[in-house]
Parts: sequence; structure tokens; C-alpha cells
Amino acid sequence: MDDNREDGPLERRDFIHSLEKGLTVIRSFDRNHSHMTLSDVARRTGLTRATSRRLLHTLVAIGYARTDGRLFELSPRVLELGYSYLSSFGIADVAEVYMKDVSRQIGEGCTLGVLDGGDVICVARVATDRFMAESVAVGTRLPSFTSTLGQVLLAELTDTEIDAVWEVQALRDPETLPQDKTSFLERLEGVRLQGYAVIDEESERGMRSIAVPIHDRRNTVIAAMSVGAHAGRVSLEALIDTVLPALRGAARDTERAIGNF
Repeated sequence: MDDNREDGPLERRDFIHSLEKGLTVIRSFDRNHSHMTLSDVARRTGLTRATSRRLLHTLVAIGYARTDGRLFELSPRVLELGYSYLSSFGIADVAEVYMKDVSRQIGEGCTLGVLDGGDVICVARVATDRFMAESVAVGTRLPSFTSTLGQVLLAELTDTEIDAVWEVQALRDPETLPQDKTSFLERLEGVRLQGYAVIDEESERGMRSIAVPIHDRRNTVIAAMSVGAHAGRVSLEALIDTVLPALRGAARDTERAIGNF
């Protein structure tokens, strides 16, 4: 028997539970939980105190976390994990060139995001000097259901895939889910048909945003590009008439560029 053949579904013997638990500990830290005790980590991860202790001290030993003896926090070295992904995700570098053009044309920031479970991860960002109520940087996670980036990406999923994402989000962060699922699915259908998503002060008072999809050479949506602006600077009409054409142009340029890879 050829031991080098590619396997189908992951076999039980190939699954490393300790790695899964270690990543769970890393993900338990966020902006609101940047410093935690052993008990805090155990509670947020659902792991035992003994397991949490071993994992935390392992992360400290290899430089991904640090502690003062009581509180634990992630170290900057954790960023290497994200940088490894970003460096392999060539579209971010390609799209940033065209995102800068959009930002220069309209004077607003531009963001590129990809779907990760119930969230959108920002993988490229071109900012302006203007103050934005919403702080977005590379690595920021945004709720997919309440962002234009997320709605563009969700619109390309099957009903079964959307149901799966919904269930995950319902357990993790139910407050980010729309109240009426049927109406939301109808909205996604509209996004799919028109080829863009718009949010007009729905998620954050005074903020408007618009997003378009980016396809690969197989016409599969692999990312979304958006522009967000304060409602006092950009009207809804300007968002559609001026920003949307600029975004679509940048998306087409990005698609042509990555199609040549």
C-alpha cells in the first residue's frame, strides 16, 4: 500500500488535539480580554485549568505569550502567524495598488477582506488622514452579517453554507446576527444580483459603506473590497454614483492582475 497517497477526509489518527487546544487559547485573547488569569483562559476556552496552564506556559516558553506570574498576554510574536498567511495571500499586495487609486480618487479609506467563519478578516487597508469612527487595520475582524464586506462574501455561499455560518455565529456572538433571517437572506439575494452591498447607517450611526466582490480566474469570489465614509461627507447617492464605479474598476483591475499569475 502506498503510504504517500493523498488521504480523503481527515483521519482520527491525523488530528492533533493539542494543536487545536493551543490555537483555541490564542484565539481566546482579544481587545476586551488582552490580559487574563489562568482561570479566565480556562473559562473562555472551556478547557480544564491543568490543560490551560500547560498550554499557556508552552506559549510563554516559545515566545508567543508572556506573563507576570499572574496575568497572561500574547506577545508581538503572535503576529508572525498572521504575517505568514498574508505573505502567502498574494491578492492583498496586488489589490493594494488599485485600492490606493480608489482612495486618491474619492478621498476615503479602502479595505480588502476575506471570509473566515462568521467574521471578515481585513487583509489589506489603505487609510486616509481623516478621523474614522470605525478603526480598521490589517488583521481586524468584522462581523460578516453587519458589514458590506461580509454581505458580499456571504451572498456567494450556498444556503447550506450560510446556515452553517449562522449557527456558528449564533453560538459565538448572537448579537451580530440580523433579527429576521428570512429578510436577511432576501437581502443577500439582492446583493448577489446587483453585484454590491450597501449599508446606510445601519451598523454604526453616521457611517455608510459599500463593497464589491473580487473573483479569481474560475469566477469564484475570493475577497471583497469596500469603502466606508461618514454620512456627512458622502451621500448615499454619491456612494452609488461615484464610489461604486471606482470600486468596481479597482476590483476588475485586481481580477485581471491575479488572473495573470
